[in-house]
Amino acid sequence: MKLAGRVAIVTGGASGIGRAIAQALAVEGATVAVADVNASGAADTVSTFAKAGGKGDPFAVDVTDVAAVERMVKEVAGRWGSASILVSAAGWDRPVRFVETTPEFWDRILAINLRGPIACTRAVLPGMIEKDYGKIVFISSEAGRVGSSGEAVYSAAKGGLIAFTKTIAREVARHHINVNCVCPGPSDTPLFQREFMAVNPKLADALRRLIPWGRLGTPEDVAPAVAFLVSDDSAFITGQTLSVSGGLTML
Repeated sequence: MKLAGRVAIVTGGASGIGRAIAQALAVEGATVAVADVNASGAADTVSTFAKAGGKGDPFAVDVTDVAAVERMVKEVAGRWGSASILVSAAGWDRPVRFVETTPEFWDRILAINLRGPIACTRAVLPGMIEKDYGKIVFISSEAGRVGSSGEAVYSAAKGGLIAFTKTIAREVARHHINVNCVCPGPSDTPLFQREFMAVNPKLADALRRLIPWGRLGTPEDVAPAVAFLVSDDSAFITGQTLSVSGGLTML
């Protein structure tokens, strides 16, 4: 098991891509703190991988609350030792034409998708720097690389996350901390079903025709890429942006 003895924090771990990542890291031997505003969902994720012998606990936390994030990171450290892995997967979006959005909508998108990962990073970095070791992976989006109609502010947030990845990677490389970013393409997740398919039931079929692989992504497509990036197999990889999109974009 490639992550035996590692302590990992996965935000957004209650469902979708975050859940699949938490499960994958637990299978590889990490002790996983599953952090999510959805406490029952986080507990269910832990229960699922615990049945297979995985270790970890749920943590109810809203990543937009900086103080709550810092408390969670300290609680994880007190329980198992400081985290050597952070996967920032918490995210939210809703398709809206930009001219129809409001400042309140902008604030929510930016708080969850950009400010939250920034807060999580600041909270875990001191422990990683002290150990001279760490792995950070941000879950961005193809929308942050190439844009997406109806997702202007989300695209801006995810693009900002890509830029943040590169800058933090440069700053902490001397401490042997790898910082990378994974960009899923359109994926069949609970969020996609709830916020996108409910608005446009034909969207999935339209996207399948655009994706060379011929299908939407799944959380299970993303999780192995993350598991690789947080393992020592990726020791000389940092500041990179990896597309997991079935060939939707090839930049």
